[in-house]
Amino acid sequence: MFTDIPPRRASLLGEYLASDQHVGLNVPQDERLRTRAMAIEVVMESGKPPAMLYACREFLAVASDFYKVQRPELRVLAARPLRVREGGGSVELFGDYNPNTTLIRVWTRTAVRKRITSFGTFFSTLCHEFCHHLDFYKFAYRSSPHTRGFYQRAAALYHHARGTPVRRLVWLKMPRGCWRIDWRRMKRDATPRLLPLASAPETQLW
Repeated sequence: MFTDIPPRRASLLGEYLASDQHVGLNVPQDERLRTRAMAIEVVMESGKPPAMLYACREFLAVASDFYKVQRPELRVLAARPLRVREGGGSVELFGDYNPNTTLIRVWTRTAVRKRITSFGTFFSTLCHEFCHHLDFYKFAYRSSPHTRGFYQRAAALYHHARGTPVRRLVWLKMPRGCWRIDWRRMKRDATPRLLPLASAPETQLW
């Protein structure tokens, strides 16, 4: 997962840096989003598109009301499209957002084998695209770049709605001013490790 390359134009760069440093996102202090997320997970098991569309719209409606933004439009589609990358290769499109129409599109099946995607992947995409909506209509950004702050805000929404712990993302600097998530370090830091016997009881874990 990579951030976008910082823009060269000063006006756009200022907004990019503001988004990059904007890591916090307020979330409801009740279960309103969690119950809607659970409903999406339940209907995904049924594989019925109308039920999935209804459950996702309910989640977006409740989230929009909490953040005091207009409710985005939504389409829940089948197999993910493949987009050809410049220089060769292709990438699956999990979802997208159009700020002019406020339309969120999310796909439910893999591009090649047409298998139902996991709930975690699907719901993470839904939260990701809704955070683009927040950038434009809550935070008044003129663009919605993929910055470290953006990914952290999306993670905050996702983990709150799933009731899972939020961890601060660990980043690795890449060329041209972009960053990528250091999954290896995050996994290592999250793995419990035994302390040396000389410094701790046998049963103590970090």
